[in-house]
Amino acid sequence: MRIFNTLLFTFLFFWIASPKIFSQEENQDGRIRILFIFDGSNSMNAQWEKSSKIAIAKTLMMQTLDSLKNLENVDLALRVYGHQTRIMPGKQDCSDTKLEIPFNSAKANYSKIINKIRSIEPKGTTPIARSLEYSAEDFPECKSCRNIIILITDGIEACDEDPCAVSLALKAKNIKLKPFVIGLGLDTSYMNQFDCIGEFLSAENEDAFKSVLSFVISQALNNTTVQVNLNNIEKKPLESNVTMSFYESKSGKLMNTYMHTLNRDNNPDTLSLDPIYTYKLVVHTKPEVIVDTIRLIPGKHNVLKAYTPQGNLRLRVQGNNSLFTGINCIVKQDDKPSTLNVQNMNTVQKYIVGKYDLEVLSIPRLYFEDVKVNQSKITDIVIPFYGSIQVNKSDGPAALFLDEKGKNTWLYDFDNEDGITNLNIQPGKYKISFRYGRSHNTAHTIIKEFKINSGQQINITL
Repeated sequence: MRIFNTLLFTFLFFWIASPKIFSQEENQDGRIRILFIFDGSNSMNAQWEKSSKIAIAKTLMMQTLDSLKNLENVDLALRVYGHQTRIMPGKQDCSDTKLEIPFNSAKANYSKIINKIRSIEPKGTTPIARSLEYSAEDFPECKSCRNIIILITDGIEACDEDPCAVSLALKAKNIKLKPFVIGLGLDTSYMNQFDCIGEFLSAENEDAFKSVLSFVISQALNNTTVQVNLNNIEKKPLESNVTMSFYESKSGKLMNTYMHTLNRDNNPDTLSLDPIYTYKLVVHTKPEVIVDTIRLIPGKHNVLKAYTPQGNLRLRVQGNNSLFTGINCIVKQDDKPSTLNVQNMNTVQKYIVGKYDLEVLSIPRLYFEDVKVNQSKITDIVIPFYGSIQVNKSDGPAALFLDEKGKNTWLYDFDNEDGITNLNIQPGKYKISFRYGRSHNTAHTIIKEFKINSGQQINITL
């Protein structure tokens, strides 16, 4: 399948992490390995502006190498395609791709790569997909290295192969690709063609191409720092002590997890993130706050902002603040039906500023609507201390009801078998309906009425 059917320059920048996803922090020895994949196909002889595409690509490539040659932490390698077998009518060599210069330090490989590039004579076809596939084997084993592929091509996949399919296959092998596609003079409608492998950028001239190349190299080399401001209601970055997750925006892959911290100067602490990726930030407040489509500026200190004003909701049992009650409370946002959190009584929990609906899972259940949580304040919800009943019941069905204003509200069904049941219930008036299991007469129903106060214990025999 011919994926790229219009002449263009494309520049693809890939991240390869093997055997695991690799964060910048994991690159402890600082080794950065860059594999250049250079287009030596016949189509590179075509004219562009004042020169040929191959001449411009060679010039920019050599300028880039000049900027890399003295970097101690950089290794370089060169793969070339389309340069060995001359294309003939009706015949092309789709295996024409070769690792010309294996990996070594930038200092050691600089001259070798320069000389090879100078000697390239465009001849053959353009096997982009196959070159990408083979490139995965060009990197020697190194768990702590940061591996980069830079591919320079005229953009035509001439071997009826699919770079998109190769990209998916490499991902299945846990090889992560993040390309930038730069099209020379292409209409932006071509962007959709590149969604499967990366992000489309347009370059209208040689200067634009040079600028983008410099930009991407800076992404590969420069240290990029990030500060996450968790802003309060006054838009000051004073919220903290909450977990943050960074996901790759397109794939949804979890990349990094951090506990947000304020440093000694009470400013958000600085962390390092790889600028290659586009991120989605999830701040695990209640409810979560999401900041999507984050693009970092490489080599810069990036400040990310999330609006996360928080206050505290304290649930208490009256007069027994230290007592573990075993009673939970369902917390919902006032405009959403789903459960946000289940909080235990006699605990304090932070929530985003706003209104919440509470359902205390006591017997009977207690409901609190439109409970307001304010910035840096404590909102108290207090329920009465429960009483306790011990029900010694004979064989037969029985049920507990709240007796309120002459209305029976069902609360609890007892087991039919005889035995003892202990229940903690809120202060109030109750009744138990009971019938002996041996009786088959509805009129034999027994009603046991009682009242219970906070802290009171009652024994009931049925």
